[in-house]
Amino acid sequence: MTREWLDVPFAEKDQAKAAGARWDQPARRWYAPRPRMAELARWAARPDLPALLPGEDRSFGTGLFVDLVPQSCWFTNARSCIAQQDWERVRRLVVGRAGRRCEAEGCRQGENRDRQLWLEAHERWEFLECPSGRVQVLRRLVCLCTDCHTATHFGLAQIRGVDQEAAAHLAKVTGMSATEAQQHIRAAFILWAQRSAHTWALDLSILTRADIALAQPARVATTRSQEQAALPAADTGKPRRRLGWPWINMRGRVERPSQG
Repeated sequence: MTREWLDVPFAEKDQAKAAGARWDQPARRWYAPRPRMAELARWAARPDLPALLPGEDRSFGTGLFVDLVPQSCWFTNARSCIAQQDWERVRRLVVGRAGRRCEAEGCRQGENRDRQLWLEAHERWEFLECPSGRVQVLRRLVCLCTDCHTATHFGLAQIRGVDQEAAAHLAKVTGMSATEAQQHIRAAFILWAQRSAHTWALDLSILTRADIALAQPARVATTRSQEQAALPAADTGKPRRRLGWPWINMRGRVERPSQG
């Protein structure tokens, strides 16, 4: 019997369950127990996405590395720009085509509920300087486990107080020594500082060409302490002691994302 599949955003799973949706564990998808249930119509599944998104380059940005998003694009990543129901389609595509394994070479970890280790979609960006301005182009979506994803977003790892664990995981997966991992992280923050001195426009055309619905990104409120923790050290040149890794001073004014 063919399932009548649903695309249920994680945040709405309890609502869908209360409306009658059922969970298929092997497929890891919600479905309607009876055809054409009006209560579940809002979650009716759209067609699956192609294995390769139009214009996507799956050879771009291979391996595990610290990949920091410039400040002008904080809170406007691919997930926040995709309508919630379509994000479920995107997540299913990314995890499924990776064989439900982390795509970082040297890891290949699957989900582990006991360790709270999940598979997550991550964006690989190319930064271009065009005549019309600087553009942050989405080139690829990649499946990473929670540990690899945390190492990739090293600034957030610092805010959450798991930077030492993230650095250790980076070294383990890549084969770097602890010193090499620290040098890699320093270089990533230097590059982040250079890019954050400018405003970048987002190019999500590999999504729109696949008929993926976009949404206006919601404003994400952060506390002043979190914002400051994510920024480089002040003009004194002293690193922030609480973060455990050297920070690079910015030269010139940094434009902070507006807070709502």
